[in-house]
Amino acid sequence: MIAELGEKDAKALVALEARTLSGVNQTLLKDALSADTTCVLGAWQARELTGYALLARLPFEAELQAIGVLPERRGEGVGHALLTAVLSIAVRWQSERVLLEVRETNAAAIRLYAGAGFQQDGVRRGYYPAAEGGAGREDALLMSRLV
Repeated sequence: MIAELGEKDAKALVALEARTLSGVNQTLLKDALSADTTCVLGAWQARELTGYALLARLPFEAELQAIGVLPERRGEGVGHALLTAVLSIAVRWQSERVLLEVRETNAAAIRLYAGAGFQQDGVRRGYYPAAEGGAGREDALLMSRLV
């Protein structure tokens, strides 16, 4: 089940992010739960928070700032369900399009986004720190989709 998260879900959300490693810090996550310009969606399975998505409302667009799914739940459709819900929120907000950025090496996420109609718009060179154990920096692919 996908539902909007609130401040009461802060502890579960922070614990989930610690396992998904989407790169969002605790302060941003907690602030997003109460801000009127963001929406945090959670995927629940048997009372366990298995995934989340953080969407920010911009003047004409929405930005998917993070999406994270428990490693043991990846490949089960949780990310797809969250992304579908994100697009519904963007429609409700009357956004013109949804923007996101993704590590160039995150093939599973890129497939998920492309399958939902996102197209690559550009590249941010050296945007991400290297993945754990790696050296250097990694590019971010900029993607968007009309709503």
